[in-house]
Amino acid sequence: MAVLTVPLAILLALAAAWATLALWYRLPVSEVTRGFVAGLFALVGLLTVAALFGRWRFKAVLAFAVAFAVVLMWWRTIKPVENASWAPDVARQVTGEFHGDLLTLTNVRNFEWHSTTEFVEQWTTRTYDMRKLKTVDLFMSYWAGPEIAHVIFSFGFEGGEQLPWSVEVRRRAGGAFSPLADLFKSNPLVIIAADERDVVGVRSNFRGEDVQIYRLKASPDQARALLREYVADANALATTPQFYNSLTTNCTTTVVKMMRVVGDRVPFDWRLIVNGYLPDYAYDRGAVDTSVSLAELRNASHIDQRARDDGLSPNFSMAIRLGVPSPVPQDSP
Repeated sequence: MAVLTVPLAILLALAAAWATLALWYRLPVSEVTRGFVAGLFALVGLLTVAALFGRWRFKAVLAFAVAFAVVLMWWRTIKPVENASWAPDVARQVTGEFHGDLLTLTNVRNFEWHSTTEFVEQWTTRTYDMRKLKTVDLFMSYWAGPEIAHVIFSFGFEGGEQLPWSVEVRRRAGGAFSPLADLFKSNPLVIIAADERDVVGVRSNFRGEDVQIYRLKASPDQARALLREYVADANALATTPQFYNSLTTNCTTTVVKMMRVVGDRVPFDWRLIVNGYLPDYAYDRGAVDTSVSLAELRNASHIDQRARDDGLSPNFSMAIRLGVPSPVPQDSP
């Protein structure tokens, strides 16, 4: 019995911590009441762990299990909000329709950014010829050091047109992103399709993020398959909202799709969680240009200076790719 006590104590402590934070972030009452209820559950958890080493262990664990079950039942009732006062840049969910080889997207974002808070809001409907889709590029936008980045995939068409996709938090007006809070059903998920001058340019030119681009080794057929997945996900999200989750449902979950682009398996790797190291993972898996060293590839990938020099001109997509190694694309089957 003593051998099981320590693992059980750890399990109960983790369960109590999760329930405490869930109550703190999501219980629909005043802050004072939330604090009281969350604190009370934390106290119950501590007393239960302490009771494991005494004569009342079975009754304590049973009481905790009942309380935790009640929290779980309440948790399952929490659903994403469909209509709210959303921040302008995440106010609309893109959707798409295929008519043969033509893809028509509604609510493609095309904001003109003048600062992080000043912009001209524009949403458009656009049609793309899937037969002209040729490339897929990976953007990594580092906003919290080298370990964490925002991931954007951009699809390139004949003629130089780019169509980036970004999985983001659908925050309310005046709200902010919180990795901890968004583990607890705080905000819905939104999928954005946009201009690169918008979704990439705002990060490189105004938010001061370290934006890097990696050109992926993918055939046109693989690129089309990946884009179709994005459209299917966007349409499903428009019908059935989901919560953003900092670990399980976020921009990094698209890594699996990135590796599908090169027709590869996706073995588990710590870099799938600490997503700032995804370029290293992609390099090891042969998904990017490996004719140069990873250090050379990283050095050439930084777009910030090129983006600022360009100033979000109509040639932005071309300017930020100057000097970036491009792998020889795979032939379509």
